[in-house]
Amino acid sequence: MHHRTTVAGIAGALALSALTIPGAAQADDFSGDIRITKVVVNGGKDIVLGTTDVKTFTIAVTATDDSGIEVGSTFPVMWHTPLPDGDYYGLVIPDNIAGKCVRRSSTTTTCTYTLKINPRIHPQDNTTAGTWTVSAHALANDGDYITQDSAAEAKVLRNSKLTVNASPEPVKKNKTITVTGALTRANWEAYKYGGYTKQPVKLQFKKKGTSTYKTLKTVTTDSKGNLRTTTKATADGYFRYSFAGTSTTPAVASAADYVDVK
Repeated sequence: MHHRTTVAGIAGALALSALTIPGAAQADDFSGDIRITKVVVNGGKDIVLGTTDVKTFTIAVTATDDSGIEVGSTFPVMWHTPLPDGDYYGLVIPDNIAGKCVRRSSTTTTCTYTLKINPRIHPQDNTTAGTWTVSAHALANDGDYITQDSAAEAKVLRNSKLTVNASPEPVKKNKTITVTGALTRANWEAYKYGGYTKQPVKLQFKKKGTSTYKTLKTVTTDSKGNLRTTTKATADGYFRYSFAGTSTTPAVASAADYVDVK
């Protein structure tokens, strides 16, 4: 069962009335010379979700003001889609609203927060794969404040898997081998992996004793995400499939399958 978290529920539970989750038409709200200068989500890496495991990640918010930043009052939330009734798809808040704050100087502080995103709750459905928005609030020692609606963006992606199998093996030199495989990705609605259809995937080969894969051809997944092609076995080495990724699904390479050429 999917759940939506309302803005009012978040604000009430956290007693943080200064922070509001933005709608598309709202502008940043601030008073004084306080500024949020940097927001880093998950160390700058994409957040990749499977079908069961909860993903833990961080958001680090750096703010500055001539009076210094009030520790415990800098606060981020991450969300995906505002809805007409005031609810939101994919609203994620920190486990501890105090965070861990480091004073960089008399004016600047960075607070880091730990958040958790559950593939069975927060994404709601597969349409929320892609770009999410981070909103952030900060308060200065002199009372200056800022709520930045779009302080940063982060990618939340559907985890991908890729397999390969080259046969027959061993094989005589210059004979044809068949290379099969499958490209699948997490389905946040069915809670299982399903075939990623009509996607270009590279068949690559690394000759034994070398360190670099070379692309032999590009193969397109079928209606079930399966891959199948043929190639010549010219030397001992390793075959793999490699997928470049899309805006909703991360890049992935299969494990290598060694073929012994006689």
